[in-house]
Amino acid sequence: MNTMRSTSITIHPNALMHNLQVIKSQLDPTTKVLAMVKADAYGHGIDATVPALIHADGFGVACLSEAMAVKQVLDGMNHKKPIVLIEGAFSLDEWKVAIDHDFGCLIHHENQLTWALAHQPKQDQFCHTIWLKYNTGMSRLGFNDDHIITAAKSLADAGYRLILTSHFACADDKSHPLNAQQISKFDQALACIRSFAPDTLASLCNSAGIFNFKHQHHDWVRAGIALYGSKPITDQSAKALNLMPAMTLSAQVMAIHTLAAGDSIGYSALWAAQKPHQIAVVSIGYGDGYPRVVMGAKVSVTDTSGNRHLCDIIGRVAMDMFMIDIDGLDIAINTPVVLWGDSPTIDEVAMCAGTIGYELMCRLTTRPKRCIMDTYLPKKEFK
Repeated sequence: MNTMRSTSITIHPNALMHNLQVIKSQLDPTTKVLAMVKADAYGHGIDATVPALIHADGFGVACLSEAMAVKQVLDGMNHKKPIVLIEGAFSLDEWKVAIDHDFGCLIHHENQLTWALAHQPKQDQFCHTIWLKYNTGMSRLGFNDDHIITAAKSLADAGYRLILTSHFACADDKSHPLNAQQISKFDQALACIRSFAPDTLASLCNSAGIFNFKHQHHDWVRAGIALYGSKPITDQSAKALNLMPAMTLSAQVMAIHTLAAGDSIGYSALWAAQKPHQIAVVSIGYGDGYPRVVMGAKVSVTDTSGNRHLCDIIGRVAMDMFMIDIDGLDIAINTPVVLWGDSPTIDEVAMCAGTIGYELMCRLTTRPKRCIMDTYLPKKEFK
C-alpha cells in the first residue's frame, strides 16, 4: 500500500499541444508563435513543456538562465529553435553570451542599445534580428515616443534587422480605451520605421491580444497563459475558448472526522459545526503553494461509488493541510482530491484567492511531486 503523502502536480503535454493548435487556428499561416516559457514555463516545468510545444516557432524567456535551460532541452531533442530574451541582456557580458548562443534579444533601454552597436553578431545569426521594445502605454519597459525612432534608425544603420515589439496593458478587456491608443501608436511607429527599414517585422499580441485583437497579430504573437489552459480574456472562460488545463494539482484525504455540534476547526476557529458533521482533512497547504487566502473555494473528490463531488474548503488553509465539508458523502481515506485541473479550474480557485491563474501556477513549491501524464483520467460526471 502506498502510504506516502501524495500531493502532486501533473502536467498534461497533450493539453499543451492542443492549446498551441487552438492558438494557431486564430492566426494567419504567416504569423509565428513565440511560446512563452519564462518562470519555469509558468510553473509547469521547462522539461515537460518544451517538448510538448516543439511546433511553436520559438521560445520566449525572461532571463539568460532560462534561455540556457530551454537550449539544454532542445539540444537533448536534437532540435534548434529561436530562443528570445524578452527582457534583453542585463549586462554587456550577458549580451556577449547571448551572441555566443545565438539567443534573440529584446532591447528596451540605452545601455542595451550601446552594447548592441559596439558588439555585433554575424549577419546570418538569429540574434542579428533585434526585438525593439516600444512603450505604447504599459509604461514598464521600452523606448518612449521621442526615442523609439532614433533607436530604430541607429540599429538599422548598423545593419540589424528589427522586430518592433510592444505589450498590451489591458488587452484582456476588449473595450478598454487604452487598447486603441496603443494600437494607434504602434501602427504609426511601425510605418515610420518601415520608411527607412522596410523589412521591419512586428509583434504586439500576448495571449489576450491573440483572442481579442485578431487584426493586430502581425508577424509574431507571444503566447503565454493560453498555452497553459488558463483564460486570457475577462469575458470568456478557458473552456469557452476551447483551451484545456495543462496542469492538475492533487492531494488526498488523510483523515476523516465526525464533529459534534459546536465543534470548531482549524486556526482561529473560523468554522464551527451547527450539527453533527463529517469533515475530511486534505494533505496540501500553503507550504505546497496552495493559497492561504481562499474564500469560498471548492475541491473535487470522488466517492466510493466513483462519483465526483465539489466540496467546500472550510476553516483556514494551514501549511500542510486543510479541511473540507464531506457531510452526507461516502468518502474513504486516501481518496484523491483535485485542487485544480478540469474542475475546479485554476481560474475559479484564483478568483476565490483574489488573484489570477498565472500567480497560482508560478507559486507552487518544490514539495509536491511532479509527474507527466498524457491523458486525463476518464471523466466522471459531478453529482
